[in-house]
Amino acid sequence: AERPKLKPHIEAMRSNIARRIGIDADAVGVKATTNERLGPEGREEGISCQAVALLGQP
Repeated sequence: AERPKLKPHIEAMRSNIARRIGIDADAVGVKATTNERLGPEGREEGISCQAVALLGQP
């Protein structure tokens, strides 16, 4: 989505994600970008999201 801008909310998002999965917020990364007004997201007809997790055994 082009709007709303997420930058002001990224730290809270990191904290919430970390708390929910029981890890330190320093181990969580959240990035936000626009689609440069291209495609459905750029026309504000939809949103997209990607999630990546790196898992390891203790």
